[in-house]
Amino acid sequence: MSSTYLYGANIQANGIRQHYLRFADSTDTARQPLVLIPGITSPAITWGFVAERLGQHFDTYVLDVRGRGLSSTGPELAYDTDTCADDVIAFIKALGLSNAILAGHSMGARFALRAMSRGAKGIAKLVLIDPPVSGPDRREYPSQLPWYVDSIRDCTQGADINTMRRYCPTWSDEQLQLRAEWLHTCFEPAIVQAFEEFHSVDIHQDFAGIKVPTLLMCAGKGGVIQDEDRAEIRSLLPTIRISTAEQAGHMIPWDDFDGFFAAFEDFLGTQL
Repeated sequence: MSSTYLYGANIQANGIRQHYLRFADSTDTARQPLVLIPGITSPAITWGFVAERLGQHFDTYVLDVRGRGLSSTGPELAYDTDTCADDVIAFIKALGLSNAILAGHSMGARFALRAMSRGAKGIAKLVLIDPPVSGPDRREYPSQLPWYVDSIRDCTQGADINTMRRYCPTWSDEQLQLRAEWLHTCFEPAIVQAFEEFHSVDIHQDFAGIKVPTLLMCAGKGGVIQDEDRAEIRSLLPTIRISTAEQAGHMIPWDDFDGFFAAFEDFLGTQL
């Protein structure tokens, strides 16, 4: 099957350079747009294997969040949740997207949810993929900060797949190679702030204002979202649809590629 990758590009939005990758059927780029916001240490290119399939059904844009990949980075920028959510709003507006599906994984799901509460326009559906639900006076996020920081520092010095395998032992060589190549682009202060805001910023306040159909996808083996979290979120947004990728940890498509797409069920209007 031919690739759905079209190109990578940059756009000026919210005062920074935002880099993205676009995947779509080259014969039909008029399909519904889907904007994907990756997680805390996932440059856009690391989601390419997922976007390849999404591109068979949607006009798919994968964003490099500021401080990662080829988007703007450095000590002069802000990396707080609200600013990153505003990046998402500005990105969609700058590209003139409408009737879009906004999807985010982990940190990216928190930014997508906050973008909606801060007035994102042109969004038809929202997909939250295993977002951290920690926050003030809440259960801590199960991962630890040194896991991120140490691996970034290793890659900044130069690392190979054997180094990365110590951090991600279940990943394929191809995925480890890609992570070893790109992880150094994750600006450490941006990652530290995002991780700290998993615990200091409570996203639960954002659920009540969501007016579009929303899917919460949980990792069955991730430990991030538990039964009590599902119940609380459903109480905040009774219309939310909740699915579970039973065989996957937090990095769902890495752990169970087909199970990840199956967990969308028919929410997107097509079977993936």
